[in-house]
Amino acid sequence: MTATVTPTPLRPAPPLRRHLFAWLVLLHLTAGLLATWAAYSVYGHVIEDLRDEQMRSMADSYAGRRHVRELPNVGADAIQQRGALVVQLWTPDGQRQEVASAELPVGLQARAGFADLHTGPLATQRWRVYTAPAEGADRLRVQVLQSRAFRQQRSIRRALAEGLPILALLPAALLLQWLVVWRATRSLRAVARDVAAQDERSPRDMPPERVPAEIRPLVQAFNALLGRLRAALQAQQRFVADAAHELRTPFTAIGLQLDNLRPHVPEGAARQNFAALEAGVARAQRLQAQLLRLSHQEAAEPLQPEAVPLVPLLRDAVAQFTEMAEQRRVDLGFLAAPALQSLQLQGAPVELRSLFDNLLDNAVRHSLPGGCVDLVLHALPSGDAVVDVVDEGPGIAEDVLPRVFDRFYRAPGAAAGGSGLGLAIAASVARRHGLRVELLNRRGPERRSGLRARVHLAQAPTHSQLRNGT
Repeated sequence: MTATVTPTPLRPAPPLRRHLFAWLVLLHLTAGLLATWAAYSVYGHVIEDLRDEQMRSMADSYAGRRHVRELPNVGADAIQQRGALVVQLWTPDGQRQEVASAELPVGLQARAGFADLHTGPLATQRWRVYTAPAEGADRLRVQVLQSRAFRQQRSIRRALAEGLPILALLPAALLLQWLVVWRATRSLRAVARDVAAQDERSPRDMPPERVPAEIRPLVQAFNALLGRLRAALQAQQRFVADAAHELRTPFTAIGLQLDNLRPHVPEGAARQNFAALEAGVARAQRLQAQLLRLSHQEAAEPLQPEAVPLVPLLRDAVAQFTEMAEQRRVDLGFLAAPALQSLQLQGAPVELRSLFDNLLDNAVRHSLPGGCVDLVLHALPSGDAVVDVVDEGPGIAEDVLPRVFDRFYRAPGAAAGGSGLGLAIAASVARRHGLRVELLNRRGPERRSGLRARVHLAQAPTHSQLRNGT
């Protein structure tokens, strides 16, 4: 039994700007921390040597004396906040402190030189001590002390003075980086607009000179891909056009032969089989005509729009399907809102007529005998003008609605005779003219079902604009 491996969905890549921001913040934080650590380390050694030299000089100034009556008094604030030196003078035997500038619980060290002492657990109870060497049997011993906490605070302040400016520049650097990225991506946004405007009819590739050199290979690859797509689509269009054109003559000949044969077909089963044959040939002829229309439309030159009065065009479309509607016993009607009687569209009259012909053909074919098909030009509550083709057929299952605009797709249960190209042609014409076709299942009075094919006339002036004469 083979286990099915579900592919892990790929996470979208973060935006380039956010990626650069993250790296810039990390770079500044790292630089700030490194500068702070380096300043702390280097300045710590420098301040240690400098303070130690001051302590040695202070001790040397008292060395060799036999007696000192008193020393300047040093307060606790001066010791902890300003790093004042505390001088202790001891008897030559080191057993008794003769005089000191401050009372501290630190005895004379047995060994001369520098040492670090702790007189308690607090940071203010840590001391740097220098004990001067003995000068003679009758000379006072000298010992100088300084707060270790003061030295550490000075080193930290100096380190922060070096590192904080780098961190303080972070907002300015981020703003500068944002401006640089914005200017760099402006050309990308222009390319994105060009890409959105490209299709198989676009005559030119996107110019790669408009983008930075790093992005140029991407644009060139896109141009190459677009060229291959154009070539494939053109080959497909030529095949469809050639096939539809070549089939027109034999289908026309078959139709003429059937017309000549019809008077000679006897009644009964032969007549029924002949009717089925005629229906099949008619469907094939309709399919060939729609393929030819679709190929001409896709190969059409860029649209040369002209002002097309909409109401006369819709009336002509309804008139063309009147006979077909009578044969199927379908009531075909047309209604236009008074405020929209003078509405005009910009486009090709033949193509716009094809749009509404296909929607009407689809509605009449799928309506039940005795049903109604209405072509209605009206305005929505928002003021936007729309054309609705409303029928009383079976409707379309919601799960297949998105597929009915695909070529050759016929919904399950669709009436015979369709080719699956009508709605595809209608949607193609609508897109070419900046319109939009929407299909909606409906529930009408007396629980009658049906389909509403709505054409949104986005390019047309709104109801309120027509009413105001603008």
